[in-house]
Amino acid sequence: MMAPEGLDAVVQAAQRGDEEAFRLLYRTQQPALLRYLRVLVAEDAEDVASEAWLQIARDLRKFSGDWDGFRGWTATIARHRAMDLLRAQRRRPQASAPVEYLTELSADDDTADRAMELVTTDAALALIATLPPEQAEAVMLRVVVGLDATTTGKILGRRAGAVRTAAYRGLKQLAARLPPQAPQRPPEQRRTSTWTNPVTTSAAAALKEMR
Repeated sequence: MMAPEGLDAVVQAAQRGDEEAFRLLYRTQQPALLRYLRVLVAEDAEDVASEAWLQIARDLRKFSGDWDGFRGWTATIARHRAMDLLRAQRRRPQASAPVEYLTELSADDDTADRAMELVTTDAALALIATLPPEQAEAVMLRVVVGLDATTTGKILGRRAGAVRTAAYRGLKQLAARLPPQAPQRPPEQRRTSTWTNPVTTSAAAALKEMR
């Protein structure tokens, strides 16, 4: 992945009308926005993301800031589009996505690649969606989109301290809702695959950082 300093220049190039730069911004930011929107609007995430990117493309020349600012700006636009959809559908029942366990991993697999593993599967996203809304959004914006607490607070209309608390509590609930990680065995005892849970492991690592 390109360093943030390089992406600062890409943002500036896209503002000047460089189509390749805009495509790079889209490829870099779209996956995180989609995961965030899937927690907010489930199966409508791609439609909402498309609407958000239309606005982003239209208003990009008016944007002022670096790559970090761009991430926060795009997340704000995406959230506004999601809230518009939810208001329009308020009276229509919404089906929630099923919560499934994650794929089994062998005991010697590294499952501690920080909190990003929380959101790499449909099951993890569905589980995050069962959290209280303020916790789910805090986890998604901080862990997935990668925003700091101050920027996340501006998007959600909350103080940075409240965002940190919500993210911490959300990750703590995720870790508590799943079975504990199976203890690792010495190599000579690993005759069969042992179930380990990346959500539990990653949540524990992220909890330390969210305090």
